[in-house]
Amino acid sequence: MELRHLRYFVAVAEKGSISAASRSLRVAQSAISEQIADLEDETGVPLLDRSGRTTALTVAGTAFVDEARRTLACAEMAIDRARRVHRGQIGTLRIGFFLGGRGANLPHLIRAFRKQSQDVQVSLIEMPPRHQWAALADGRIDVGFSRRPEPEYRADLRFVVLQHDPMMVILPRSHPAASGPVDLRDLANERFVFSSRELSPSVYDKAIELCSEAGFSPQIASISSVWSSVVLMVQAGEGIGLLPSNEQQFRTRDLAFLPVKAKNAHVEFVLAWSAKRDNPIVHAFRNLVLAHQKSNPPLSRARLGSHFREHR
Repeated sequence: MELRHLRYFVAVAEKGSISAASRSLRVAQSAISEQIADLEDETGVPLLDRSGRTTALTVAGTAFVDEARRTLACAEMAIDRARRVHRGQIGTLRIGFFLGGRGANLPHLIRAFRKQSQDVQVSLIEMPPRHQWAALADGRIDVGFSRRPEPEYRADLRFVVLQHDPMMVILPRSHPAASGPVDLRDLANERFVFSSRELSPSVYDKAIELCSEAGFSPQIASISSVWSSVVLMVQAGEGIGLLPSNEQQFRTRDLAFLPVKAKNAHVEFVLAWSAKRDNPIVHAFRNLVLAHQKSNPPLSRARLGSHFREHR
């Protein structure tokens, strides 16, 4: 028994005759008659009463047509579900993120994706970049807003750079250098508070690189695991910070967040996913993020400076 047998039979039942069903389906009457005859052979009972001038359903046919309609409806639902899965509109999406990197406007993106794909269950999981790479590789998350993966993960992961986050020097407002973009050579004798390399290698390595290019090896007073802890230590007088720009900086009034005078003073903010676990939902979310990035470009260094001055 095939679906077309059921479609032809239901059409005859609804139109009242084989000729009317033929016109509706644009199928030859002989083909419809043949398929319904096959259907009657398979069920072993007559489904149509052909004794009169019109075609009518038998008692068995009346019972059969209701089930045939339900079967066709289920088939349509299955087709619709398959198509929606293919478009990334049904399933689950687990998103890794870290509070120090929200340049892609994560809350807006999540709301937009939930509106676009209402039958996708979205969950957010906070974890630092290095933990994200491992979680992507072993399938615990599907996508991650992260930093550029370290070389050992690049065979398994794919990523697209969303923006370059400028590195900022964090100083008390009373510091002599807290008046504009900073030349790190002027801070060679300062103590520094860095973020942990174990959790975010690219930020730590970039801070060391910038100090080295400025001609000194930094005196590291303390290592912290999160952006907010570095800020807290600077506030407490433990040292000065060197971290990527973060929207929280504009809510910290007792500190100055100043751009570094160096062309390469930035770290990459990326959207990453597993190459072997890519799927329609990940693809749909990635397309949404990239479309958002295209219509809402990140702050340039010039605009960042203007943004900084507005929030001083």
